[in-house]
Amino acid sequence: MPAKLEIMRSFLTLLLLFPWVTAWGQPVAAAGLPPSQARALVERALASELRISQNPNHPMRYWLRKASPRLTSTKEIIETRDGDVARLMQINDQPLTQADKQKEQGRLDALASDPSRQRHRKQGEEADTAIILKLLRMLPQAFLYEYAGAGQGSSGKVEKFSFRPNPGFDPPDLETKALTAMTGELWIDAAQERVTRLEGHLQQDTSYGWGILGKLDKGGWIVIEQADVGGRQWRIVRFQMKMNIRVLFNTRSFDTVQVMTEYAPVPAGLDYRQAIRMLRGTVESPAQGGR
Repeated sequence: MPAKLEIMRSFLTLLLLFPWVTAWGQPVAAAGLPPSQARALVERALASELRISQNPNHPMRYWLRKASPRLTSTKEIIETRDGDVARLMQINDQPLTQADKQKEQGRLDALASDPSRQRHRKQGEEADTAIILKLLRMLPQAFLYEYAGAGQGSSGKVEKFSFRPNPGFDPPDLETKALTAMTGELWIDAAQERVTRLEGHLQQDTSYGWGILGKLDKGGWIVIEQADVGGRQWRIVRFQMKMNIRVLFNTRSFDTVQVMTEYAPVPAGLDYRQAIRMLRGTVESPAQGGR
């Protein structure tokens, strides 16, 4: 994997971890929730996120639309016991051309006939999960949280918390260094005790490898939104990021919006070849009116 893509992969993994770190700052006065109740709510919600991340027993089928200034793509994805399987459905919000359809069918044929390709994909997914779980255990003191009051989210009432780096946190490796430069806001659905929104901002340039390996530029930001997609199953429904990463003499800009919709459960024992057959039967565009 190219170095700059490897940095990006690690950085995105870290960003997804922010809601699960449990350090606390000094309580601040805010209407709606006493400090002791606020702390208990955060601890319960973060414990839920950690527990569920360790036990992904509810596979889903969903649509992913990924938009950048250069290209927009729409895929249908099915989660299986063998890892995720995807089918490209649209480019720039238009159905695939006949040539693109044939190319995609050929890719799925090759995947179905060569299990080693899917094993390689699953190994990558498992590596990402291992990083997440390792950092969850390693970083209990990375941030300080303060209660910021109640608000209204897409699913109803939320409790808001601001976060900032804990000055006493000493990052042990390059993967955790970005945490020392982020501030932001965390929203929690108090009824289901789940994180609904995370917004983070880089407050300073962050170097990797003494500035030789790479640097994240100040001013970058992310937004992650999570929601109940049915049956009390929570999934990420929106991810937005704007970030510049400098590696050696090159700068790469990431400006992307990813929206996940049409979530529906699939059997827990589904294998990847079954998922390919299901994807081949999909219509050209997702149904309207559901998440």
